[in-house]
Amino acid sequence: MSESATGRSAPLHCPYCGDEDLRPEGETGWMCAACRRVFSVTLLGLSIPEVTP
Repeated sequence: MSESATGRSAPLHCPYCGDEDLRPEGETGWMCAACRRVFSVTLLGLSIPEVTP
């Protein structure tokens, strides 16, 4: 899927080897051409620090 189709930007580098040659894989995955790993990027939520008086 392209960036415009999902409304989200593509990852800039592989989280395993750091290479920048990434290609779409399936509906939500990315394949690194250098190390051949397939991965996805998922937002788990926001972490808001607790405020202590």
